Order: sequence, then structure tokens, then C-alpha cells
Amino acid sequence: QVQLVESGGGLVQTGGSLRLSCSASELNFSFYVMGWYRQAPGKSRDLVAAITPGGYTDSADIMKGRFTISRDNTKNTVYLQMNSLKSEDTAVYSCNARHVGGPVYGDYWGQGTQVTVSS
Repeated sequence: QVQLVESGGGLVQTGGSLRLSCSASELNFSFYVMGWYRQAPGKSRDLVAAITPGGYTDSADIMKGRFTISRDNTKNTVYLQMNSLKSEDTAVYSCNARHVGGPVYGDYWGQGTQVTVSS
């Protein structure tokens, strides 16, 4: 059974940094685009950043320059480095794995990790 387990969330002050990790198991990691999404209370779940198996990345414009996604295919792990955090970054951050052939071939979610930025 595929599992995505996030870690690294928590409480941080404005301007601080956090590094989220998502470890995948029972998954052919090299065939999956990995993404980080976030959902704040009362809002929709939005893409934060994504990375292809080959390392091509994409991220939401408002996060460029502050957030960096990376992956280690040898460890089946994807990371999200978050710097210069703002109160509006407070949300539940979830990891997603989507097969390169499309979601019909595999689309999995982690349970999410809470990030709270205090001012």
C-alpha cells in the first residue's frame, strides 16, 4: 500500500524557516511527479510547488524566491524548504505523488502537516 508521510511542520515566527519532508513507500518514486499543496482554513487547496522525476520544478508565483522544492530519488523523499515565512503561509501542507502518465495511473496524498507562522 502506497504511503506518503510528511514531517517537519510546526510553529515558527514570522521571517523564520522550516523544511518539510515527504517520504514515499511502496511507490516507484522515479515515475512520479511530486508536489506540495497547502490549504488554509476556509480556503481551497492550492499548489505550492512540484518537481518532476528529472528535477524540473514549478511553483506558485507568490512563493518563488522563498520556497524551494527538491527531491532525493535514492531516498524516495521530496522536500520543501520554506524561508522568510509569513503569517499568510499558515496552512496544512500536503504531499502529492502523481504518476507521469497521469492520475489514472496513480495519484496519492499524504495526511498533511500543519505549519503555523506567528507574528
